[in-house]
Amino acid sequence: MPVPGPLTGTFVVDMSRVLAGPFCTMLLADLGARVVKVEPPAGDDARRIGPFMEGVSAYFASLNRGKESIALDLKEAGDRAVFEQLVSRADVLVENFRPGVIERLGYGWETLHARHPRLVVASVSGFGQTGPYAERPAYDVIVQAMGGMMSLTGPSGGPPSRVGSSLGDINAGLFAAVGIQAALLERARTGAGRRVDVAMLDCQVAVLENAIARYRVSGVVPGPLGTRHPSIAPFQALAASDGFVVVAAGNDALFEKLCGAVGRSELAREPRFASNDARMENVEQLAATLEDTLAAEPVAVWLERLLDAGVPCGPLNDVAQVLEDPQVRARNMVVRSGGFELTGNPIKLSETDDPTTREPAPGLDADRTALLAEFG
Repeated sequence: MPVPGPLTGTFVVDMSRVLAGPFCTMLLADLGARVVKVEPPAGDDARRIGPFMEGVSAYFASLNRGKESIALDLKEAGDRAVFEQLVSRADVLVENFRPGVIERLGYGWETLHARHPRLVVASVSGFGQTGPYAERPAYDVIVQAMGGMMSLTGPSGGPPSRVGSSLGDINAGLFAAVGIQAALLERARTGAGRRVDVAMLDCQVAVLENAIARYRVSGVVPGPLGTRHPSIAPFQALAASDGFVVVAAGNDALFEKLCGAVGRSELAREPRFASNDARMENVEQLAATLEDTLAAEPVAVWLERLLDAGVPCGPLNDVAQVLEDPQVRARNMVVRSGGFELTGNPIKLSETDDPTTREPAPGLDADRTALLAEFG
């Protein structure tokens, strides 16, 4: 059953598969929506992506908790009738077919809007419903490359690197969830649904942050910088004796505190480090100077000193360390679902339960009998 939340009473038909669309609908389910996943008879491709535990894909489980599943062949008349019953009761339909596919099935936006004017239809695709690339297929690595993210990621002077998480898909899922909720708010005023058109490439461009502004101002094409910030120093991972300390001295006052905490107060008065502009001009010398000092003690010692001084800092955690971090645990960001440990819901709402366990991802067609009894 859906968890109670602000979207309780919202019914979502989820035709999406793999990552971007399912991530969006998982967010909606975490906020209280009822999500029925309509899968082809062979199931979502993600069911066949490992790793597996007792025959269940951890990949699929991490994106589809709390949903219901029914398998429908939309080329078969009886299954089309079931699908149309589901859609007639839905508030939202989410699909991530390549543009043109859903139209060929007979369920394009114009058709659905004419039949169900209150329905919000969210279409998530690689390149959107318009433009010269609209019909191209896309995966995360493609849009990370085309959207500029890969050119900004990795060590300075090194080859381009993919961001370690599938941000091309995840960003699209996030923006789609925002667009859906905006459309639902508008529908409450007007009574009319909208189509939400979200492209993975658009979303990658949208999260380039200040890279575009820096390029337009300087004329210099930004490149990878490792862990450091392009405009603020020190704002990076620095080596200590047994690992890395990540520091973010976002202004001169914080830099002065950092220098005092590591026993190098004189650095804040040196002309080459006295202002952020000067530190950026000498960023490599600054990092080397700080690392010479940090090499004397382990990460834990420096974190304690820096935190006591009020300097923003943290350890460089691997995934295992993240899962055991007391702050992550305190915020219920690791939950149990069907035997798996999964990420929790980062949206914490007052007066709304945030359970430590969630309903597992459904087996393929697991809810057919119940759904046919309800909608058939």
